[in-house]
Amino acid sequence: MNVLLKYSAILGSLLLANEVLAQSPMNSDRATTEAPKKEYVNTDWRPSLVPDGMIDRVENRVNRTMEWHTIREIDIAYKRRLWRRLDVKEKQNMPFIYEGDEYTGGGAFIEILIDAVKRGKIRAFQDDRFTSELSYEDVQGKLMNEVEVEVIDPITGESRIERVKNTFDPNNVAMYEVQEDYIFDRNAGRPLPRLRAITAYFAQTDPNTGEFRNWTSLFTVYYPEARNVLSQYEVYNPTNDLHRMSWSDYLDRMMYSAYVVKTSYNNPTGERLQGGGVDALMKGQREMESMIQKDMDMWEL
Repeated sequence: MNVLLKYSAILGSLLLANEVLAQSPMNSDRATTEAPKKEYVNTDWRPSLVPDGMIDRVENRVNRTMEWHTIREIDIAYKRRLWRRLDVKEKQNMPFIYEGDEYTGGGAFIEILIDAVKRGKIRAFQDDRFTSELSYEDVQGKLMNEVEVEVIDPITGESRIERVKNTFDPNNVAMYEVQEDYIFDRNAGRPLPRLRAITAYFAQTDPNTGEFRNWTSLFTVYYPEARNVLSQYEVYNPTNDLHRMSWSDYLDRMMYSAYVVKTSYNNPTGERLQGGGVDALMKGQREMESMIQKDMDMWEL
């Protein structure tokens, strides 16, 4: 009888403890807090009304980025800054124009950035010096500007110049410029490349020829500020339809293809690489090779 009473008391204590834990604020919040609903950046996107075949997808997943560890100034052996330009028409850069599918939503990379600026999640800046901030209305003004086009009258055959309002097409943002810091950390014993800024370049499309013209800088984002936002959107994987990495993973690893247009090495006036075509590409390639050699020399010290 005493044994039964003892076990009954233990069981009652456990049930009471579970009830108290269930009613505690921490557990109550955990039980009632649901994963935030994904915010789709493309208003034309429509979700699929059926499951994705045989795959049980995880809905409303929330990714987290690993915070970059702080690099102390005393641990830096050297640092060099590069400006590199990437063309989204290159095959390796095709993820920048991927608009998502009926399951992932999202939009093209530029649409993700513009939507984040609209919602106040990240800031848009005038240039990569981050001295002047742009509002969402400022960005819209750059996208919806007026252009002059030549119109030929089908009856008289005479041509005239008309001003029409340019409509935004994500495909017109066909070029980006990234600002990268290459830091050799003595404490880590290796170089640490860090992406610092992303600048989108917008071009107008000639309605007669379809060619890009009048390239202008749209806005610049400070990448460390945008990492958590970009982690919620997927990058197209050409080899596997399901296993896709997030935009923050893609950019952290610098998996894009780009060429050097400017360097901080022996450049006090901030000039871009002189020349054009193959000559400029060769100068940029030599700059990358010199950094690799610098990293090798650090191991011999």
